Amino acid sequence: MVALVVVYVFPCFLNFTWNFLPFLVIVVHASSCIFRQYSSYLSQDYQAMVAQLEHQFRLGRLSIQGLWFYCQPMMGSMQALSIVIKKASAYNFVGSAVLNLLQSQAKLMAGNYLVRSLLEKMIDSANSAYLGILERWVYEGLIDDPHDEFFIAENKSLQKESLTQDYDAMYWRQRYSLKDDIPSFLANSAETILTTGKYLNVMRECGHTVQVPALENSKLTSFGSNDHYLECIKSAYDFASGELLNLMKDKYDLIGKLRSIKHYLLLDQGDFLVHFMDIARDELAKTPNEISVEKLQSLLDIALRSTAAAADPLHEDVTCSVDSCSLLKRLSTLKDLQTGETVAETEEPLSITGVETFSVNYKVQWPLSLVISRKALTKYQLIFRFLFHCKHVHRQLCAAWQVHQGARTRDRHGTAISTSSILCRNMLKFINSLLHYLTFEVLEPNWHVMHNKLENAKSIDEVIQYHDFFMEKCLKECSLLSPILLKLEKLKLVCLQYAAATQWLMNSIEVPEDTDNPSYESCKVLLKLRKPSKKPNSPTQESSVIQCVLKFEREFTSELQSLRPILSSRAQAEPYLTHLAQLILGVGMDQQM
Repeated sequence: MVALVVVYVFPCFLNFTWNFLPFLVIVVHASSCIFRQYSSYLSQDYQAMVAQLEHQFRLGRLSIQGLWFYCQPMMGSMQALSIVIKKASAYNFVGSAVLNLLQSQAKLMAGNYLVRSLLEKMIDSANSAYLGILERWVYEGLIDDPHDEFFIAENKSLQKESLTQDYDAMYWRQRYSLKDDIPSFLANSAETILTTGKYLNVMRECGHTVQVPALENSKLTSFGSNDHYLECIKSAYDFASGELLNLMKDKYDLIGKLRSIKHYLLLDQGDFLVHFMDIARDELAKTPNEISVEKLQSLLDIALRSTAAAADPLHEDVTCSVDSCSLLKRLSTLKDLQTGETVAETEEPLSITGVETFSVNYKVQWPLSLVISRKALTKYQLIFRFLFHCKHVHRQLCAAWQVHQGARTRDRHGTAISTSSILCRNMLKFINSLLHYLTFEVLEPNWHVMHNKLENAKSIDEVIQYHDFFMEKCLKECSLLSPILLKLEKLKLVCLQYAAATQWLMNSIEVPEDTDNPSYESCKVLLKLRKPSKKPNSPTQESSVIQCVLKFEREFTSELQSLRPILSSRAQAEPYLTHLAQLILGVGMDQQM
């Protein structure tokens, strides 16, 4: 009877085992690094059980109760493993998903000591194999994952060169990224692990020797229940973060590069710009298609070498560029700068010149391109173009003001020159106030805040974050992302039209032949005045000139006053606009708001 039971039960058990093995083979093939090591534990236990049964059977001591007693532990283990294998096979689990499945099954079997012990032994063995891949990543920045089981993916199509070429470059965020399935015991450290390897990769691509210092028990695969591996990961992150930050600051002079960009793109040291605007006036007066970029570059080089910028060894990284559209149009095309209230609906002017489209570029090499990317440089250029055009308007109004000063000796109270002179002074006050606000109320304070944060930054990601925040804040407070920009552009356009009309206005007024008067000579040089065809002017002609000046004055005043309700409605939510209102509309304007 016992023999019959043994003959019946033992083959049934073997049949169950062999039905289980195909699933094991499938998962071992799909997730070899996880099952490679701990599959031996199961086979050893199984062989020991078979040997024990065979020994008892040969001694004639194998009863039905004994057979059931010896088979029970292994049958429970086989049943638990069968569930794991079937689930892993049904859902094509690999890598992290299998680890999480084992963790969940071990929790479900908490009441069965033997099964839970087996699953925990498998978890330890699988984790050890998995942490071997993790160890190479956090210590060397390499992904050694032939079976695609690691929770970090690498997109080799993204190259670091895209950072200096593509506005929407995704290199830093997507070259290495986290997959959906992350081992539960690493979930809280996943971002730290990803960042550590990214930092090591940057240093390796710079040709810098990457060697995480060896610590006592630094092997991740030797972890236990005390979460020692988390301490190793934190230590590797601290090393990689500090090493890369020091490399960027010391060897590649990140702060010095940002300071140089501030000099040339934020016009911190604008003496070269004054000289450049003088020698490039004729070229900048052309349309973008007619401008020779090579000629502009040579003129820019002359301006840089003949001013204080020549003492800066980084001035050779400055180059010129000419856009094909206006500032408003360019802002509307950058989708990440659109806030729902931007200038997307503005129409492109019929004719634009190099003054509206000129900008400077800056050469940035790897790894500084991580911080000063194409996107960051584009935002710098937007601010530069706004400042550059304001400087141009200021120069034109200064020329008009000098014409009025030269003609003051021929003027009498109440004439056209007096009326025009008052308007010119008000326009100069507006553009000076705007430039003061942009430079001393926005750019300088924000730069110093960013500089202090960069000095105390702990990682390159913090540096990128602080720099991006600085750019966004400057764009916003310079009103480049709000409807206020439209009003400012219209005001500048009125100023330019007035300055251009000044020559005609001055020619319409009597100009005596006083060649000994130096003011008269400077007036002729600045605006190339022609000798009037009539003299003296008639009262009718004088009246028409006054009417023309008053037309400019009405238009300028109207645009200026239309800023008042806009600033009033937005100043409460955006306090920096109060400073803009006080400077442009008058110090007492905030009391009226």
